Amino acid sequence: MVQNLECVIFDMDGVIIDSEELHKKAYYEVFEALGLSVSDELYTSFTGSSTLNAFQKLVAHFSLNTPPETLVLDKRKRYVDFFENDPNLKLIDGVENIIQYFYNKGYTLVLASSSAMVNINRVFDRFNLHQYFTAKISGADLKASKPHPEIFEKAASLGESERNKCIVIEDSDNGIQAANDAGIFVIGYKNPLVTNQTLKNADMVISKYEELIEIL
Repeated sequence: MVQNLECVIFDMDGVIIDSEELHKKAYYEVFEALGLSVSDELYTSFTGSSTLNAFQKLVAHFSLNTPPETLVLDKRKRYVDFFENDPNLKLIDGVENIIQYFYNKGYTLVLASSSAMVNINRVFDRFNLHQYFTAKISGADLKASKPHPEIFEKAASLGESERNKCIVIEDSDNGIQAANDAGIFVIGYKNPLVTNQTLKNADMVISKYEELIEIL
C-alpha cells in the first residue's frame, strides 16, 4: 500500500455514480440511429475512453462518413436527457462516506474522468461534491484518452503530489492500465453493475468502499 498518502484520484462513472447504464443507453440509441450493429466486444473496448475517442474508433471500424464530433454531440444530448429524467440516479453505495473520510483526513481529492466537463459538473452539482475536490479533469479535454496515462499524470500534478504518494480508484481496465502506466497505485472498484471488466491489473480490488477505511 502507499506510504505517506497525500492524494486520492477518483474516476467518476461507475466509481462515484452509477451512470454506466445511462451512457450505454445513449450510445446504443446513436448506434441504432446510424443503423449499426455494435458487438459487446467492440462496446466494451470503449469503456474508460473519452466519448470522442470511442466514436473515432467507431467511425474507423465501420468506415462512416459522419464526423466523430457530430456523434459526440448527439450522444451527449441523449445522455443529458436520460440524466435529467432519471429520478433513480444515485451515488455508488458508500462513496460519499469515503469521500468525506478522505477529505477529513486532509488528503487532496482530484476527479479524473473521461466524461466531458459539462457532465462532470452536472454530477457534482446534483450531488453537492464540489466542496471536497481540489481539481477536476475531463479526459475529453486532453490529447490522449485512457488507457493513455496522461489523465492521471495531470491529476497527480494538479494534486501537487508525487505519484508514489497518490492512489487512483478505477472500475475499468482501460483506466487501470492508464494508472499502471502513470506509475500510480490503483485500486479496482468492483462495481456489481459492471460485468465486462476484469480489474486484473489493479494493485488491489475492493467490492465495498468500507474496505478502504480499514487500510487507509
